[in-house]
Formats: sequence, structure tokens, C-alpha cells
Amino acid sequence: MRGPTGVVSLMTGQEEFERPPEQHSGPVIKRGKQYDVTTTDQRLLDTAGPTDWVHTDPWRVLRIQSEFIEGFGALAELGSAISVFGSARTLPDDPYYELAVELGARLVGADYAVITGGGPGIMEAANKGAHEAGGTSVGLGIELPFEQGINEYVDLAVNFRYFFARKTMFVKYAQGFVVFPGGYGTLDELFEAMTLVQTHKVTAFPIILVGESYWKGLVDWLRDTLVAEKKISAVDTDLLTVTDDLDQVMSVLARAEETRRAAGR
Repeated sequence: MRGPTGVVSLMTGQEEFERPPEQHSGPVIKRGKQYDVTTTDQRLLDTAGPTDWVHTDPWRVLRIQSEFIEGFGALAELGSAISVFGSARTLPDDPYYELAVELGARLVGADYAVITGGGPGIMEAANKGAHEAGGTSVGLGIELPFEQGINEYVDLAVNFRYFFARKTMFVKYAQGFVVFPGGYGTLDELFEAMTLVQTHKVTAFPIILVGESYWKGLVDWLRDTLVAEKKISAVDTDLLTVTDDLDQVMSVLARAEETRRAAGR
């Protein structure tokens, strides 16, 4: 029996159509061998199908999108915040751990939320200080082969699969970085922030290194090698404040806040 747009197969009861020269699948056009006789709805509804599609690039795009949406939704009303970085291997009896606890409390006293990677060590310390001071303690976790989990002092946690989505949240919802001694992860976040500030992707964004003796070799290398060989400008080293004094940390943050307010941001 012929319908208005095709014929009904007596074997399947489904209408069969003459195939047009090209197939439109959303914004994608398929022709020739690329033509797919099934439709997206059919593949969704008609069978359970294989499961390997959850690891393909188109699905990853949706996962990436969902991570940004979840992060933006969770943090949009956070208010002013400072991201604190440092080694996950720092133990509670380490002086830097104690200093990070104090910093977390002082940031809360200055009406900042505290954002960390949510793990142990310095991250835990800063979260602990913020939590015990009654402020907002945020942990942005990451999926790793060796699970660390979110520390117990985090009040608001968001877990990410992708580092780049997580990095966006660290910068977008913070008014500055305070960086304690750490390893590759800490250095990664540090140089990412330095690049964003140098290229004016973010402005009035202080980067403070806590631990003069720890960071001295790095800062000397920046000046004696990168500046000397004209790989960066001398003023680029001014992007960093290096100190052991939390009073200076808070003073630098306060000056940056005044600059933002004067600019209407």
C-alpha cells in the first residue's frame, strides 16, 4: 500500500522511502558511502546497542560541556574567592600546612571563599582553615588513577574528568592565586596563571608564592635565564609576589581588590 511519502512493507509494517541523494543529520551532511540508512532516533530507541560509544569524541564533547555547566552552576553565586595551591604530600606537622590553615581562616575573615583542588596536604589545610572559620570551603576534584578523594573540610565539591575544565573554574571564580610549595600540579597551575596574566586574559589578578626559600631557585632562573636570554620581559617577573608573611599576602590581595573596584569589576 502506497502512502503519501512512500510504501509500507508487508513484511515489516514499516514505511520504506526512496533514498534522497544526501542525508542531513543535524548540521552534518552525508552522501554516498557515508549515508546511514538508520536514524539517530532509531539507534537510540530501537536497540540497546554497543557501549563503546560512551568513549568516542562526540560523547566526550557532551561530557566536557556538562562539566562546564555543572561547574558554572555550582560556583556562579560563590562571590569573591581565592584559589590556594600546594602539594598534596604536605603533612599536618609541616609548617606550611599550619600556615595554609591560618591563611584559609584569614581569607574568610576578609570575606573570601577558599578554592582548592579538594585533596590532602596544602589543599586540605586551606580548606580546614576556611571551614573552621565558618566560611565557604570549595574543593574542585579531578579524576586520577590514584584516587585521593575530597577532604573532609570541603563544604562545596565539584569533581571533574578534564583538567582544562577544572582549570577554568580555578581562574574564573577566583580573584587571585596563593601558591604554596608543591610539585608538577602546583607548577602547572602557577604557569597557567602567569601566562593568563602576562597575555592580559585576566587582569588585576595577583599571584603570590608562599615560601621564599622554596621558590627562590625558580624566581632566580626566571630572571637569570629567561629574562637574560630575552625569552620574557623583565617586567614579567613582577607578576609574582614571593613572601613568607601572610600579612603581605593579605595586603597584596587587598590592593588588587581596590584596583578591580576602581575599574568597576
